[in-house]
Amino acid sequence: MKADPQAQLKLLDLQAVDARLDQLRHQRRALPEIARIAELETGRGDVDDRLRDARIVVDDLTAEQRKADADVEQVKARRTRDQQRMDAGLITNPKDLERMQHELTSLDRRVSTLEDAELEIMERLEEAQATLDRLTAQLAETDAQVAELATARDARWAEIDEQLAAAEAERAPAADGIPEDLMALYERLRAKTGIGAAELRARQCGGCHITVDAAELVQIRRSPADEVVRCEECQRILVRTAESGL
Repeated sequence: MKADPQAQLKLLDLQAVDARLDQLRHQRRALPEIARIAELETGRGDVDDRLRDARIVVDDLTAEQRKADADVEQVKARRTRDQQRMDAGLITNPKDLERMQHELTSLDRRVSTLEDAELEIMERLEEAQATLDRLTAQLAETDAQVAELATARDARWAEIDEQLAAAEAERAPAADGIPEDLMALYERLRAKTGIGAAELRARQCGGCHITVDAAELVQIRRSPADEVVRCEECQRILVRTAESGL
């Protein structure tokens, strides 16, 4: 392939712009805030699942406590009614009176049993509520961290996007005047390795940084100025300049 030496030199300017664009795009993808947000969101999913389970436990225990309260109040109310009947002298039959006294004793034991069960439920509910509160606070803290990181990420994205726009605006002028076949070769090579053209400087390829051997240098030296030469090691386009050491 042949191309005007000036067009070949323009490849170096184009490569510099493309390298800058690649660097900026990599920075945009690899911001530390992005990785940290992903990490927090993964952990958030686990906390959210545990929070949902904890809320179900609290709801179930709350309903259980309401039922226990109602059971205690129901038995107490019955005990109070029976006691009031006895105190008012409404039960005069000795057998009925004895039966009522036995029933009151049984009701006392029932109230005690129910109150013990009620207390146990209250303790379990208190623990469950503490777990729910802790997970709620943890989730809120995670959301606050994600929001803060997202703000920092968006600010960095805005800065990088501004630099990308400036670099992209430089690309068209840098590519202007490069023949289509040379541009196609450059783009194909750049797609493979990220570098399509490199300066031959001090007998070294600027792409793979390997010193060109003597035989290849002789061949390059003998090539016409408009001949597009390639590095034998990395196959990138080698652009000859006054600094090539030829």
